[in-house]
Amino acid sequence: MPDMARLALPRLLLILSISAPLSVSAQGGNPYEGDRTAMRAGAALFGTRCAECHGADAKGISGPDLTLMWAAGTSDDRVFQVIQRGISGSIMPSSSAPDREIWAIVAHVKGLSTVSPFENDTGDAERGQEVFSGTCVRCHTVNGRGGHLGPDLTRITVVRSRDMLIRSIRDPSASVAAGYRTVTFVTQDGQRVRGVTKSEDVFSIQVVDTRERLQGYLKADLQELTRVDRSLMPQFGSDRLSDSDLDDLLRYLGTLRDADSNGR
Repeated sequence: MPDMARLALPRLLLILSISAPLSVSAQGGNPYEGDRTAMRAGAALFGTRCAECHGADAKGISGPDLTLMWAAGTSDDRVFQVIQRGISGSIMPSSSAPDREIWAIVAHVKGLSTVSPFENDTGDAERGQEVFSGTCVRCHTVNGRGGHLGPDLTRITVVRSRDMLIRSIRDPSASVAAGYRTVTFVTQDGQRVRGVTKSEDVFSIQVVDTRERLQGYLKADLQELTRVDRSLMPQFGSDRLSDSDLDDLLRYLGTLRDADSNGR
């Protein structure tokens, strides 16, 4: 965390303690929703407590990409509970921090994650659904239907702007999120496996292969292990996806922004 943010943290926490409601619970939503001072405190807290695993931008290092939680329909209350209780069987610990500090972190990460609805007055959503079915559905899910090798796109426009989506489609290798980084390896029996890394430690690695099978391996049992800089997703230049088809696809994805999150 930058030195200035570290120095400002005690003052920001003092402001939080003064401004916090007498009872800050996980039942009534985030009391710091849109509160810029609380979000700055949350950024400083995130930098000292969370960034080592999740990255300064919350897009993941050894821990998952947190910016995708709201795209998955995860509520603020649920994010609060995960931070407070941790995740059993994972490296995510529980937290004894005061509620106000956890809520400030939630407000910060949500501020990083969510975007305003993009202006998208071009394209045909119905045609865009056809483009999705013909081009994207093998690897991506919408409303529970499709492949799982890439991210679920049901509510992706909640957390990704139009420009970000265009860059991700035209040049997917420019930025690859944690949980979707490509790896290839050779097993002891000579089988070559290609997929995306889901978790890894010193001794083992877990991947989803190109047949969408979740597989775990001990590194000592592998003949070869290679991390690949490029995304498994191919580039969709204008020769593969025309500008008009791209407009249609984005218009369709934009209509899914408020899709049912199934109570998550």
